[in-house]
Amino acid sequence: MEREEWKSGMMVEDEQILDFISEIDEAINKVKETFKDYRPLLNGDRWISDREAAELLKISRHTLFTYRQKGLLPYVLLCGKILYRERDLEELLQRNYVPAQK
Repeated sequence: MEREEWKSGMMVEDEQILDFISEIDEAINKVKETFKDYRPLLNGDRWISDREAAELLKISRHTLFTYRQKGLLPYVLLCGKILYRERDLEELLQRNYVPAQK
């Protein structure tokens, strides 16, 4: 069997080891994909950026800016970055919910 060079430069002869390493790489990529949008809680609240808030509400970032200026949506300005509490976005939707007419 010919020697094959792996990423780190070590020489590997065993195909099983290469397969195992490949499986580990796949598992790591799946975990990264699963947690790419994970936001840890801060005092029980999840905070998101203006881009994420606009995507969640299906509105433009300019409309989000207008909501801020009109005082419709609370936010935090921290070192030039605007953050929204996810719960506040849900409350905004609930306040403006119009039930179906029967």
